[in-house]
Amino acid sequence: MKKNFKGFMFLVVMALFVLVAAGCSNEGSAGSGSGVDVGIVLPTKDEPRWVQDEQRFKDALADSDYSTEILFSQGSSAKEKENVEALLNKGIKVLIITPHDGPAAAAAVEAAKADDVTVIAYDRLITDTDAIDYYVTFDSLAVGAAQAQYLIDNAEGSNIPLYLYAGASSDNNAFLFFQGAWEVLQPKIADGTFKIANSSEAETLKDTKELDRNQLSKIIGQVTTNWDSNESKNKAQTHLTSVSEELKGDVAILAPNDGTARSIADVFASDSAVTDYTITGQDAEKASIQYIIDDKQSMTVFKDVRTLVQDAMGMAVEILDGNDPETTGSYDNGAGEVKAKQTDVIVVDKENVKSELIDTEYYGASEFTGIE
Repeated sequence: MKKNFKGFMFLVVMALFVLVAAGCSNEGSAGSGSGVDVGIVLPTKDEPRWVQDEQRFKDALADSDYSTEILFSQGSSAKEKENVEALLNKGIKVLIITPHDGPAAAAAVEAAKADDVTVIAYDRLITDTDAIDYYVTFDSLAVGAAQAQYLIDNAEGSNIPLYLYAGASSDNNAFLFFQGAWEVLQPKIADGTFKIANSSEAETLKDTKELDRNQLSKIIGQVTTNWDSNESKNKAQTHLTSVSEELKGDVAILAPNDGTARSIADVFASDSAVTDYTITGQDAEKASIQYIIDDKQSMTVFKDVRTLVQDAMGMAVEILDGNDPETTGSYDNGAGEVKAKQTDVIVVDKENVKSELIDTEYYGASEFTGIE
C-alpha cells in the first residue's frame, strides 16, 4: 500500500510541475484567464526600432484587462508564420503583426483569418491578400515628403550632389517613403538645384514627378539598403569611390531611416572630399538623437511609437469589446482597400530635439550628452 501511495504522490507532483511550467511559459500579460487574447508579432530584435516598439507595447499593456504575448520573427517569413501559428494555438482573437516581408506574410495572416481572428497590420502593410482587416500606420508618404523638404530647405546654390537611398524592396513602406520623397524632390532635380549622383535609373526619370510601381522599383533596386547598416555602409563606400570629385563637396543625402543614416553619414564624414552633408532619417532612435546633437546627422522624422501603440491596442480592445474601431483612411494593398488609422509625424533636428523628445518625456535628458 505504501508503495502504491508513493507512486500516486509522484504522479500528482509531476502533474503539478507540468501545470506550473505551462503557466510560466506564457510571457504575455495576465488577463482574461487561459490562452492569449491579443498576439503581437514584430519583425526582428536586431533593429533598435522594434525593440523600442516592444517596450512601448509592454508599457501600454501593463494595466490591460486582456492577455497578450509578443513574439519576434527575426527577419524570417518562415519564423513569422510559426509565430502566428503558435499564437493561434493559444486562442488569440486579434493579431497585431508587422511583416518582415509584405507579400510573404500573406500566408500567415490568411491562416489567422481562417481561424476567425481579426488581423491588424502594424506600421507595415501586408500586400496581395484580403486577409487584413485594419492597418495602423504613420503616414508613410508624409515621412518621405518631410525628409525631402528638409533637404530642399537646407539647400544652397545649384547642382548639389544628391545621393538617394531606400529601404528594402520587400517592404511596401519603403516604396511609400521613397515615393513621398521623390514627388517633393523631383521639381528641384528638374530645375538643377540637385544633381543625382548615384542612380542611373533616377537620372533617366528625373523629369517624371509621379512614378509608377515599376519605375519606383527600378530606382529602389539600385539604391536599396535592405534596412541593413552594413549594406548601407558598403553601398555608400561604393558610390563615393565611383563618383568624380564634382559629385562631392557639399552634398545632400536621402537616407531612409536612422540606422542606415548613421552608417551612411559615417562614410561620407570620412571622405575628405566631402566638405559638408545634409542627411535625413526617421524613427528618432536614441543613437541618432545623439548624432543629431553632435552634428553627425541632420534630422529624423519622429514617429511617436507611444501613439501608434495606443492606436493599435485601442483598436484591438474595441474589437474584443465587440465594437467597430475608428479609422481615418484606407490603403490599397493590391487585393483591395484596407481601412487604416493614421498617426502624424514630426520633423526633429538640433533646434527642436529638446522640446519634442526630452520635454515630452519620450527620452530622458540623462540619456544624452550635450543637451542644452
